[in-house]
Amino acid sequence: MEKNASTSSLKDLGPSGLDLTSAFFKPIHNSDPPLPSNRRTKVSVVGVGNVGMAIAQTILTQDLADEIALVDAKPDKLRGEMLDLQHAAAFLPRTKITASVDYEVTAGSDLCIVTAGARQNPGESRLNLLQRNVALFRHIIPPLAKASPDSILIIVSNPVDVLTYVAWKLSGFPVNRVLGSGTNLDSSRFRFLIADHLDVNAQDVQAFIVGEHGDSSVALWSSISVGGIPVLSFLEKQQIAYEKQTLEDIHQAVVGSAYEVIGLKGYTSWAIGYSVANLARTILRDQRKIHPVTVLARGFYGVDGGDVFLSLPALLGRNGVVAVTNVHMTDEESEKLQKSAKTILEMQSQLGL
Repeated sequence: MEKNASTSSLKDLGPSGLDLTSAFFKPIHNSDPPLPSNRRTKVSVVGVGNVGMAIAQTILTQDLADEIALVDAKPDKLRGEMLDLQHAAAFLPRTKITASVDYEVTAGSDLCIVTAGARQNPGESRLNLLQRNVALFRHIIPPLAKASPDSILIIVSNPVDVLTYVAWKLSGFPVNRVLGSGTNLDSSRFRFLIADHLDVNAQDVQAFIVGEHGDSSVALWSSISVGGIPVLSFLEKQQIAYEKQTLEDIHQAVVGSAYEVIGLKGYTSWAIGYSVANLARTILRDQRKIHPVTVLARGFYGVDGGDVFLSLPALLGRNGVVAVTNVHMTDEESEKLQKSAKTILEMQSQLGL
């Protein structure tokens, strides 16, 4: 198979390379030349596994890009996924879909989403897995940055917090243009559980999980509101008793939910697909929405000690991370966040970057 898996054109379909376009369409006489069109939006997805394809498919069906470029190291799998999406063209918004093992296919991207990552082998330590993923990123991030020097990078590969730091270092991009999917999905699961308990729409629940995308994440109970009503303040004013363990149980359900899905179906895909497409929409359409995503946290909420990336509620727009939101945290929540930062810094310190 050729190195480049690319789309078929009309010329390829015509006999002897005949261009069929001129036979099908006749220009209108005395018409003005076409007006210059607005710049086309291009999104590249690196890694066409279950997660990468769920993201690409969701971005495609939500009409968020004029062009989607797919990159993977497996040419047959890559071309198969490309063709499968192309064959659905009659049912979807008009989007050009390309694919290649060569990162040149990503040139001119507005957004580059990295989902590629090594899987953990039986008995393998977390550090060894991390080292293998860092080695993989050395082959991914520099060519992406070279092909699209003005793009925004979203890292989805795990451990997402450390690998977002690695991508920032390897890309040389300003810090606002490198972020990770972080706890955006964790927070969605959190909102779902609260909404399900109260029997309301999850979109009416404001709630954040911050810190590490992992076991040391922090649930910001003090900032939860439903329909604009702060939940804990309401319970206290109404003298409604609640046990702290109940809150912790909900947080643990959030942490364990991904493991449950993986245990049942072998992997997670659709929820992270919608989560990352949600981030893409906010960025590409400059919606200035607040998402809990992996950003450089040094100097926020008492986090110090080095360049550590973890999830904080961040205002996102067309230039990537616009600002970090100054949400209320209790002393206990702030301490937990700083402890989460130290956990990530310990992992980073072993990378030698």
